Amino acid sequence: MPCSRLLTAFAAAFTCSLALAQYKVINTVKVGGEGGFDYVTADSDARRLYVSRSGAAGATAVFNLDTLAPIGSVATGSAHGAVVDTATHHGFATSKPVTMFDAQTLAVIKTIDTGGNPDGFLADPVAHRVYILSHTAPQVTVLDAKDGSIVGTIILDGEPEQSVLDGKGRLYIDLEDKNSIAVVDTATLKLTATYDISSYGGGCAGLAMDRVHGVLFAACRAKNNMIVVNAATGKIITTLPTGVGCDGATFNATTSEVFSTQGDGTLTVIKDNAKNSTPAATDFVVEQTVKTPLRARTITLDAKTGHLITITAEYGPAPAAVAGQRAARPPMVPGSFEIVVVGK
Repeated sequence: MPCSRLLTAFAAAFTCSLALAQYKVINTVKVGGEGGFDYVTADSDARRLYVSRSGAAGATAVFNLDTLAPIGSVATGSAHGAVVDTATHHGFATSKPVTMFDAQTLAVIKTIDTGGNPDGFLADPVAHRVYILSHTAPQVTVLDAKDGSIVGTIILDGEPEQSVLDGKGRLYIDLEDKNSIAVVDTATLKLTATYDISSYGGGCAGLAMDRVHGVLFAACRAKNNMIVVNAATGKIITTLPTGVGCDGATFNATTSEVFSTQGDGTLTVIKDNAKNSTPAATDFVVEQTVKTPLRARTITLDAKTGHLITITAEYGPAPAAVAGQRAARPPMVPGSFEIVVVGK
């Protein structure tokens, strides 16, 4: 090959590589605080970030989404996470009972006994409902975001982890212990189908969706992979590798990228190149694996900036094992809790 053509080919390949995702950790802020942690939630419209803490000193901390400066806290007690309905400015934290609060003043409005053990959550910005997920019955409690009243419950044969709405009347929920995805009619609040994905992976904790192309992305721990599923039929399209210990997933409709965070200190970026309603296995590719701090395993998307936010902390050595007892968790290093922002 002539030298000029070789250089042209090299330049094209280099330009192509630059076009791929080049995400990295762009900000890390130690915010301290006591208690365990689970979910982190970005309110892109109000520019706020919610982090609930568990334990005796539990509360929901609120930060400025742009600067990560603390704004205040909600007296939720021990909770897993919080979500806000932007139209009503009502927030709901998955404490037990669920705490409803004013997202503008951070004042508690009331508590709601949903039964079960509130854990995950999902807000419907169109119907102004909030779905509260529990590993025990009732597995899903549906709340009216306007007044916090209970609209209904959904009983599932499994433990729900993450859920997504397709905007067309269907709610999808991954069942971590059943290696399946439940499909619910949001009008009747009835289970209409269950997609068995056990042949391809299990222990799915994260669930995201490309609504335009009707594609579900289930981030699973058993085989450390992302299972790509046709939302209409439950057919498996393909699987892609992720890091170890995933616990969350999100989809950016602007960039057509899906992200999953893992406890091993990785954030997986998958490009969704689907151009039609029946995407093929070749339409998806692992675009990048971003190095993040260890245990940064949950994720939220700031839809305005395209930034991914995750949370973690440092831990000391685990206590000595005691015969006949479950191994104790290592203690968190005081003041080490931090918010991590990934972007370009």
